Amino acid sequence: MKKIFLNIGIISFVAWGAFSCTNLDEKLYSEIPAEIYPENEMQASLQLLPMYEATRNCVDQGGWWFCQELTSDEVVPPTRHLDWDDGGKWRALQLHTWDNNTEALKQMWPNFFNGVTACNKIADNFATADPENPVVIKTLAKMKIMRAFYYYWLIDNYGDVPYLTSFANAPQQPFKTKRATIFRNIVAQLEESVGYLDAGQGSKTAVNRGMAFSLLAKLYLNAGVYTGEGLTVVHLEKANAYCDSVIALGYSLESNVSAPFVTANENSTENIFTIGYDENLKKDFCLHMRTLHYNHDQKYRLTVSPWNGFAVIPTHYDSYDDNDLRKAAYFLAGPQTDAAGKPLIDGETNEVVDLTKNIPYLMMTPSNTASRQVVRCSGIRASKFEVKLGAGQDLSNDYPIFRLADILLMKAEILVRLGQSGDDYLNQVRTRAGLGGMSGATLDDILAERGRELFWEAHRRQDLIRYGKYKGVNANRWADYPNTVATANEEIFVIPKEQTDKNPNLLAAPID
Repeated sequence: MKKIFLNIGIISFVAWGAFSCTNLDEKLYSEIPAEIYPENEMQASLQLLPMYEATRNCVDQGGWWFCQELTSDEVVPPTRHLDWDDGGKWRALQLHTWDNNTEALKQMWPNFFNGVTACNKIADNFATADPENPVVIKTLAKMKIMRAFYYYWLIDNYGDVPYLTSFANAPQQPFKTKRATIFRNIVAQLEESVGYLDAGQGSKTAVNRGMAFSLLAKLYLNAGVYTGEGLTVVHLEKANAYCDSVIALGYSLESNVSAPFVTANENSTENIFTIGYDENLKKDFCLHMRTLHYNHDQKYRLTVSPWNGFAVIPTHYDSYDDNDLRKAAYFLAGPQTDAAGKPLIDGETNEVVDLTKNIPYLMMTPSNTASRQVVRCSGIRASKFEVKLGAGQDLSNDYPIFRLADILLMKAEILVRLGQSGDDYLNQVRTRAGLGGMSGATLDDILAERGRELFWEAHRRQDLIRYGKYKGVNANRWADYPNTVATANEEIFVIPKEQTDKNPNLLAAPID
């Protein structure tokens, strides 16, 4: 059946023209035939909007952020007596003891595939469009790049997954495709498609050249993991070239370490590709609620009370020098004040909210913790993203997926892996943070700097895996959970049971 695209804006324009134009020979359409649609980039952009929706669910509601940060050596989700136990779902991430019913894993899978499906529906809708139409070519290129992005997340987190490029023709119960095969396919589609994008940086919340180049650099730098064959010189040289392509687009480090994360960060010179949020129209960015103390509403004049949850693992906090500008910018530590600068009083203990580095146990209970004050105030809290005065549960800050500081640190790592010096690129980030430059930086130096710079941005799990330091990273960290037995394969997450129940083929061996 021939597809017809409806566009109310065009219909209204044509109807108006019927009464104002004297050229009665002109063809008028109430519907736009598929073979001439889209007529312009505005129409095409509207068709692409659905493919970005799944990203908005990833930071707080879709499981992805939790799986990247809470499984790492940066962030801990302690149980505070009766708060934050939730059946142990947070501890499972921290201790790497998840299974196929762990909530965050169950959220990630369908959310990622919702993104793939949205892209594939666009591909199907354009199946009868003119393949020589430049607007069609560019639109399909953007779709392929965004679909590759979702598959990047899928193979990074789950390994072998179904690889689908059509919605209409997809099997009801697809088999998995090997991770390495998907890696090769999406790299090829990215490299084929990026040349059709407009020159320059473009919109930060949509597919753009910087985003595509950054994604290619990420894929090649992690190719050793994705192919299972180890990182080769060819992979490194490709990653290096794509980092150079990003840098050549003219992004620049902000002078202030907090600038990429302020409420109005949509025009940051540093951010490359972001998830766009708005407290009223595009919600679901509420990480501040998960880390701030219950009474921090008085500090920020919030319209809601925060949930007093996630905290910083002490060793990560200790990795920052005291003169590191990021230490004060990224964290809330010590005695807290309200919006007027007065001491912030805990609503239950009537003591000053004094956030301490020490977290005595992963699961703090009345029997193992000295006082309620310890329970409620243990742990440094994250303040990386600005919380504007008067904010509510949702923030309007855009969330960076790719930004220049990450690219510079990737470039430094690549050069060191190639036997060269990465100091010039590493030191750009360190200098911005108020630190002295390093000479002869090692891979471990760069990994540590990535941890400090990219904290709270969901890079740490991937970085630790690439460095071979992820397995058992928190196994002996907590006194109440010594010698934790982790999952059989910690470096990928298990496919959720509800998915394998629906599709037993997901339990079969992958195809090439």
